[in-house]
Amino acid sequence: MNHVRHAWQRARRRQWWTTAALLLPPALAITAITARVAGISVASVALLATLLVAAGTATWRTRRLDRHWLVRQLDRHAISQDSADLLFADTAALNPLQQRQQARITAALQATPPDLRTAWPTRWLALSWGGGMLVAVLAVGWPAPGASLPVVTGRATSAASVAQPPSLQSSTMKIQAPAYTGQALRTQTTLDAKVVQGSALDWSLRFSAQPSKAALQLHDGTRIDLRRDGEHWVAQWKAAKPTLYRIVTEPALAAPKLYRLDVVPDRPPSVRVIAPDRTLVLATPGQRQWSLAFEASDDFGVAASAELHLTLAQGSGENITFREQRIALGGTGPATQRGFARTLDLAALGAGPGNDVIAQLQVRDNRTPTAQTAQSTSLILRLPSEEQVLGTDMEGMVKKTLPAYFRSQRQIIIDAEALIKLHRQLPAEEFVKRSDAIGVDQRILRLRYGQFLGEESEGGAKPPPTSDTLPTSDAPAADHADAHDHDTTGAQTGHDDHDHGATKADSPPVFGAATDVLSEYGHTHDHAEAATLLDPQTRAILKAALDQMWSSEGELRQGRPERALPFANKALAFIKQVQQAERIYLARVGPELPPIDESRRMSGDRTGLDSRTSTITPVDAPDPAIVAVWQQLADANTTPDLDALGQWLGRHQSRLSDPLSLAAAVEELRLAPDCATCRNTLRAQLWRALLRPLPQLERRSAPDPMAQRYLDALEGTR
Repeated sequence: MNHVRHAWQRARRRQWWTTAALLLPPALAITAITARVAGISVASVALLATLLVAAGTATWRTRRLDRHWLVRQLDRHAISQDSADLLFADTAALNPLQQRQQARITAALQATPPDLRTAWPTRWLALSWGGGMLVAVLAVGWPAPGASLPVVTGRATSAASVAQPPSLQSSTMKIQAPAYTGQALRTQTTLDAKVVQGSALDWSLRFSAQPSKAALQLHDGTRIDLRRDGEHWVAQWKAAKPTLYRIVTEPALAAPKLYRLDVVPDRPPSVRVIAPDRTLVLATPGQRQWSLAFEASDDFGVAASAELHLTLAQGSGENITFREQRIALGGTGPATQRGFARTLDLAALGAGPGNDVIAQLQVRDNRTPTAQTAQSTSLILRLPSEEQVLGTDMEGMVKKTLPAYFRSQRQIIIDAEALIKLHRQLPAEEFVKRSDAIGVDQRILRLRYGQFLGEESEGGAKPPPTSDTLPTSDAPAADHADAHDHDTTGAQTGHDDHDHGATKADSPPVFGAATDVLSEYGHTHDHAEAATLLDPQTRAILKAALDQMWSSEGELRQGRPERALPFANKALAFIKQVQQAERIYLARVGPELPPIDESRRMSGDRTGLDSRTSTITPVDAPDPAIVAVWQQLADANTTPDLDALGQWLGRHQSRLSDPLSLAAAVEELRLAPDCATCRNTLRAQLWRALLRPLPQLERRSAPDPMAQRYLDALEGTR
């Protein structure tokens, strides 16, 4: 049976390869057509899909050669005597005659194994491969849409005339980008292009009939003359700005067309700071090094070297000196995205306590002849002074106490809500007493916040020296529902009035309390210095919070906690805004004044100097001529003044988002004055370019009789 199975497998393999060979040329032809129409990326997907279909079809046809097919093929040979099915039957289930026939067939097949493979379909293979290759070659070699057909050389074209105007037969544009971009020479047959600024363009045109003159007319009026070189007309130009152009000849072309040339400017490089993660870094005591890391990117490559500008600011107040230093850094990574890193030795720079080290990286790109530069943001390392180092422990103790102030307002709200719930259970006198106690706490908190605005403490309740009497809001409301049963008489005894000696005598200092340390070794009511900790916007928010606390305190002291809750909640919202406020740090750098022109001294020349009495310059109103053109475009019987529109476009091209689209609409209407679609397109483009009219002052409406009598009475009083 092994020889039969081997013949069967060879027949199945022949069937698979035959099917694949027939389907492969159509797959290649479909891929070539897809590549021509939709591009390489879509063609790759089409090739994969067609190959999968071909492989699936071949596998399906191979599986059709099953055992039944094998029996039929063996029965066609005389050697099997129409008994091939006995080869696959169980010998024990056969009768003696069938067993003898099975043995005879097996011996005969071993002696002469059959060839079950089908012959190669040479005709169909030739048709498949010939047709597929022909379609693929035509798809690849077919001219692109809009490209001119090649012209057979060897015969000179005749001269053009009015009766036989010339037409563009073939065109070639060579684009050579600047050398620093690294882009290779590009050749295309279309005259629309998108190039890098500074690229050298080379046109080669051929006409059906030779004109006497030919040129490229730009939309701004510039003319690039074409010179004849045999049967072609050539011209060169360096792309400096985006433009529209058309081919003008004498006599004129039979079908003139407008072409667009987009010029992409070379963007300057950009610098991103990797480390540190903030612009102001407060150095730790004893810090000796400062690590910096930057990343510079550019569309055509960043220079391999960069400069790190370092400025050391020493001194304080008006006695600040500056010392600058430049360090060359080498970049790592690809040219379009380089990394720069440096670890500064503060001792080598001469930085000491109280100094500022300001770092800024300057990079440049590979543009020639003039490279573009970019700078990173200024990074400031602020070294603490000796006084700040000595006061670190003191500041840490104050910071531990301050959060209690900022969390006490929430506790006042919790106590007020708990008291409202007990309103029906408590006697009226007890309810008012507890409400008054909460009002006292609100007053103490308001006075403490007032110190940050430079306000003096009012005579009356003195804030407790520790935060024990002001529970924080981190605990749940149930733990403090009845915690505010204070003694109001004790809270209102004692007066501050800056009598520090009496204060110390009345309340002895507590060891470890932050407020007692301050009162022991310093003046704790230096409000002017405390007020400078906050910027004006934060001070305004804190002032609004104090106003809400004042209203809340008044309602609580009168026994109306339910009316005090809205004010207390608003005060808490303002306090949260104060917590999120940030301080802004600026680098201490020297003034950068423009150089003095000694040649203009004592000459009376005031060119370039602004007037000290200059007033606000009003915004220019829309050009009446452009408004007139826009109105003329609405009337099909009126010829718009396109020359005036072209002059206006040349003057205001910089403020338009897409000036080429507007210029293209102007040129299209100039070429086809009777085109209604062109008029509508130009009118829509011009509407986007028009300035919005300035708002006009409206006259006040006339007053009614009652208002008029009131105004007359005012005039009579005057």
